[in-house]
Amino acid sequence: STDFEVHRNWLAITHNLPLSQWYYEATSEWTLDYPPFFAWFECALSHVAKYFDPKMLVIKNLNYTSQATIIFQRLSVIFTDILFIYAVRECCKCVNGKRAAKDILEKPTFILAVLLLWNFGLLIVDHIHFQYNGFLFGLMLLSVARLCQKRYLEGALLFAVLLHFKHIYIYVAPAYGIYLLRSYCFTANNADGSLKWRSFSFLHVTLLGLIVCLVSALSLGPFIVLGQLPQVISRLFPFKRGLCHAYWAPNFWALYNAMDKALTIFGLKCNLLDPTKIPRASMTGGLVQEFQHTVLPSVTPLATLICTFISILPSVFCLWFKPQGPRGFLQCLVLCALSSFMFGWHVHEKAILLAILPLSLLSVQRAKDAGIYLILTTTGHFSLFPLLFTLPELPIKILLMLLFTVYSFSSLKSLFRRERPLLNWLETIYLIQLVPLEIFCEFVFPLTPWQQHFPFVPLLLTSVYCALGVTYAWLKLYVSVLTERISGRQKTE
Repeated sequence: STDFEVHRNWLAITHNLPLSQWYYEATSEWTLDYPPFFAWFECALSHVAKYFDPKMLVIKNLNYTSQATIIFQRLSVIFTDILFIYAVRECCKCVNGKRAAKDILEKPTFILAVLLLWNFGLLIVDHIHFQYNGFLFGLMLLSVARLCQKRYLEGALLFAVLLHFKHIYIYVAPAYGIYLLRSYCFTANNADGSLKWRSFSFLHVTLLGLIVCLVSALSLGPFIVLGQLPQVISRLFPFKRGLCHAYWAPNFWALYNAMDKALTIFGLKCNLLDPTKIPRASMTGGLVQEFQHTVLPSVTPLATLICTFISILPSVFCLWFKPQGPRGFLQCLVLCALSSFMFGWHVHEKAILLAILPLSLLSVQRAKDAGIYLILTTTGHFSLFPLLFTLPELPIKILLMLLFTVYSFSSLKSLFRRERPLLNWLETIYLIQLVPLEIFCEFVFPLTPWQQHFPFVPLLLTSVYCALGVTYAWLKLYVSVLTERISGRQKTE
């Protein structure tokens, strides 16, 4: 896997080079592009790695994959997952476990623990593919748990630290910022739930500001002193990588790109376009690069930023004006994650886990959220299939996906058996169609002559079909949240 080499190279960089060269080293194409805390994390791991195989720490040993290196990397993921397990335990304490259950297997807390610890996406991304997402999601879930427990400063500290481990979590920063301001900095509300402005605490704001400033100073301070902050930022936000990843994440831009390709084909068939002016580069060809659309307007980083900002605004407004406690915070967090996934620049398919994991906490508390969770998790997990593309991995990913999907459907259906069905007939048909899609992409298409001329078709079909499901889940959750807030306001009036 490419990620083995990525992290091996980062181990070598942080172990051998002084701090001043970490974000300049470019021997490998996989340059260091995570925030400083993660770089220090790699540096700490490198001092253990040298006892397994010191050759993995040689910068020039590109694509070095000894057995000892792989064992170390696998064990490091397993060991750091201890934090994730602890975070799941803390999250389970925040779930209302009063719902009647025949035995422990039907308790919301037990179901939540399984949905998080046995999450199919996290399992394949970290332990079959290779990354440290479990450790990072552990920090996020622990910060969520602390906010739910009204331990606001601990939650703020954990999230600030998390941002300096991996900056993708900035997607959900608006939810944290608004919730902390609304619930911690304003110490009281009026009877109708509106703000009591006189309850504003400057001390609490100061404490939150100190936490953010101190964590940022500890992380970025050395690079500011060295005059390297612009270089660090350019590595963290490489906008020249293009709108989409080599494999389109199942979001709005996948639908946009597919529409552009369809219009291009239609234009060529009808002689409306000049074939000599059509770019030959394909966005699904495996290259990560800037790309110009043929028919539709090309998308700039600024355009994606504006779309993302507009898409998260309603959820942030709902959290501010009708917070509804931890539940409202979780809803806003999931909507911020999904909105950023839908419209962000160069989004990776793995970023869908940023919405799926916190949505797990909502899924065991209300039937409507459980239905949305089943749609999003099934579609989002299926979209990760192309990450495991070798023949030996095929039965593994199918079996693990089936086990997790069967459990999530059966456990949530049992939990809400006295309420309405979790999915309607149209949603059920959509999810069932994932089976023939997988059969076509994995078994039928490779046997056709199209495989040589259009190798990107399976990726395109998977991405576009899953994008429909993710978009639907996003819209359905948004409608549910807005309806809940409006009806709540009408009741108070």
